[in-house]
Amino acid sequence: MKSWLRQHQYAFRVAILRLLTQPFSSLTNIIVVALALSVPLISWTILLSAQPVVQQIPVATEITAYLRADLSSDQVKTVTAQIQEQHGQQIEHIELISKDQALAKLEQDPTWADALSALSANPLPDALIIRLKSQNEQSQAATLLANALQDRKEIDRVQLDRDWLKRLEALLGFGRVALLILSLSIGVIVVAAVFNTIRLQALNQRQEIAVARLVGATESFVRRPFLYVGAISGGLSCLLALGLSAIVLNPLNSALNRLAISYDTQLALRLPSAADLLVTTLLIMVIAAMAARWSVTRNSSF
Repeated sequence: MKSWLRQHQYAFRVAILRLLTQPFSSLTNIIVVALALSVPLISWTILLSAQPVVQQIPVATEITAYLRADLSSDQVKTVTAQIQEQHGQQIEHIELISKDQALAKLEQDPTWADALSALSANPLPDALIIRLKSQNEQSQAATLLANALQDRKEIDRVQLDRDWLKRLEALLGFGRVALLILSLSIGVIVVAAVFNTIRLQALNQRQEIAVARLVGATESFVRRPFLYVGAISGGLSCLLALGLSAIVLNPLNSALNRLAISYDTQLALRLPSAADLLVTTLLIMVIAAMAARWSVTRNSSF
């Protein structure tokens, strides 16, 4: 165990020395990777900050059920109570719009007033405005409920704006896919940058590696410092990317705040939680170390 720790301590010191002996090259690589990482990080921040705003949009789905014209007022109340009892878990509120209420509302519109005055009887049916609770797969749940209502003999027609629901769910799904693609892009950026950096270091240290092998050094001993170089570079790039992202978010938040004030609301772009950032940093360090191992394995076979 002590021998294993000493080997890793030695590899860590060698990695630090390699970074310090070429400060300009090391700093340039770290800055390039940090700039590349800051782009998906800022995009991730914007998407995460946008999710609560989207959730605040009134997305309660409404289904309009038009009842048969021959139903009495008592039958209408009975149907309303039955629907509430059978589908209460999905329904947030049911509003009964009687035919008289609907007619009175239309008569207030000058466009319809003259036409309605010529009618001898009220042609409008009683209607139920059913507001659904917000839930996952809102479109599917609303469609199932609409079909169930349409099967009732007391209901003549059911109206549901399915297209709007599908657009909203497609937008939310796009956000989830975009987050996944951004996460994958972070890994690709790190692998490409670290692979190229380690490749150059391995080629520049060909003689040192050859001498180490001649004196009996194992492949693990030779490659271990490169793994630490990759991990350290990835970690420092993450920290720098966080700093750059925080700097960029300041003017963005100032502009966003002015926009939010005009709508009498509050909006702000905030970086992900410390736990998420820590996990992301560790993951990138692991990916960078694996990329370094891959690179040194491919470029030190001589």
